[in-house]
Amino acid sequence: MACFIVPAAEAVIVTAVRKAEEKKEQSIQSAEGIRSAHTEMKTIPLSVKLKWLGNLLLGGVILLLFEHIWHGEVVPWFPFLTAMADPGDTIEMLHEMASVGVTMAVLITLVWIGMCFAADSIMKRTPQAVSDSSAQYKEETHEKESINDLAPRFPERGRSRCGNGCRYRTFRRCIRS
Repeated sequence: MACFIVPAAEAVIVTAVRKAEEKKEQSIQSAEGIRSAHTEMKTIPLSVKLKWLGNLLLGGVILLLFEHIWHGEVVPWFPFLTAMADPGDTIEMLHEMASVGVTMAVLITLVWIGMCFAADSIMKRTPQAVSDSSAQYKEETHEKESINDLAPRFPERGRSRCGNGCRYRTFRRCIRS
C-alpha cells in the first residue's frame, strides 16, 4: 500500500548527504589546487557513489508508485493513499511499510554496497594488470591480428566485421572465410 514511502525517504536523505559531500569535496579540491586526491588514488568520489544509491532508490520508488497507482492504492485526491481513509487499514499500511518497505530499502542499499566494492576493486587495478589480462585473453581465445589492425583507418569505410580484410560491413558470412 505505501511500501514505496520508505525507500523514498531514504532517497531524500541520501540526496541531502550527497549534496553535503559534494560541497566538502569541492572545498578539498579547491584547497589542493588542480589535482584531486581521487585522481591520484584512482578512486571514485563518495558523492558519485551516493548518486548511484539515490538513482537506485528513486528508480524503485517510481516503479512501485506506478504499480500502486495501477492497482488503485494511490489516488489523486486526499488522503492520496486509500489505506489512510480507514483507521484499520492504516495499521495494516504501517505494518507493510515496516516490513516490506524497510526490507526493500535494505536490499537496495546492500546491492549498492556490492556495486561500490566492485567499482573500487576495478579502479584499484593497475593499467599493467589490465593490459596483461587482455593479452592473456587474446592468447586463450587464439585471437590473431587482422589486416584491419595494421591498415590505416578510413572513416568512410570503417573496420570490417569479418577480420579478413573485407571492406564490406555485413553480418553475413564472409566470402573469404
